[in-house]
Amino acid sequence: MRAVEFQEYGGPEVLKVVETEVPEPGPGQVSVDVAYAGVNFADLKARSEGYRVPGLPFVPGLEVSGRVRAVGDGVEGLTVGQEVAALTEGGAYADVVVADATTVFPVPSGVDLRTAATLPTVLPTAYALVHSVGRLQPGETLLVQGAAGGVGTVVGQLARAAGAGAVYGVVSSAPKAAYAREHGYDEVFVGAFQEPVREATGGRGVALALDPVGGETLRASLASLAVFGRLVSFGNASSAAPWSVGQPELYPLGISVAGFSILTLAKTAPAMLRELAENAFAKAVDGTVSLPVTAEFTLEESAEAHRLMGARASTGKLLLRL
Repeated sequence: MRAVEFQEYGGPEVLKVVETEVPEPGPGQVSVDVAYAGVNFADLKARSEGYRVPGLPFVPGLEVSGRVRAVGDGVEGLTVGQEVAALTEGGAYADVVVADATTVFPVPSGVDLRTAATLPTVLPTAYALVHSVGRLQPGETLLVQGAAGGVGTVVGQLARAAGAGAVYGVVSSAPKAAYAREHGYDEVFVGAFQEPVREATGGRGVALALDPVGGETLRASLASLAVFGRLVSFGNASSAAPWSVGQPELYPLGISVAGFSILTLAKTAPAMLRELAENAFAKAVDGTVSLPVTAEFTLEESAEAHRLMGARASTGKLLLRL
């Protein structure tokens, strides 16, 4: 079978298509004939700096849609040929991937495999940020970094459906700002945002801020919170040094900070992941949210997908079509 792997860390050019053996599922696992694989920023961090890479060579890719190829011992509720979406620990850029059965989800009725590939990471993450961790209440204001990305696109729609008082986004370009406004955002700031947020909220700040960037952006998000505001960190796209927050930042306004990682949750609390996925997928089925696929690439074009995302030129969801 074909797979895309890298044997050293570096730019998109290190991604190479190779022929390799078809993986077989072990106990509690299933193998999936991949129809589509999602491209995520975590894949770029894996390729460039070894994020969540146990060793080289490595096949990146964290989510797929396709059909069950084989099931391992002890697997129940999944059958050969069944259409599924799956969260993986890597290996999704391939014709066949193996995943733990606990992170393999039957495709909801009426959802095609192309759409299903947008579900495994983004929708549960966005749902958790708005509801489970962020606990957004009707009338509250929300600030979202990366508003035109996959998670940002869904968060804007979920927040609007939840009755947010105002949804503010931060992006890196004017075209991205226009895109975000089409997906639930009231106002979108390009680049610097701290002062514009204060102006937009009459000096109060926002009730909830969602940050996947880290570093100085996280600190500016923290400084944009209102009294009793909440910040959720769900990534470190900036690759900044680990941050810390304590009494000087939290006590004056009674603010709080939380974190979320769907990849970690899949390991530590798979039952909660399944509950999140069910709730999130239901929002896609009933039309509350949609995640546009803005570009498709073949497996052989995976480096081009990484270049587009790495240049911060993409919006919505990027897929590899197998």
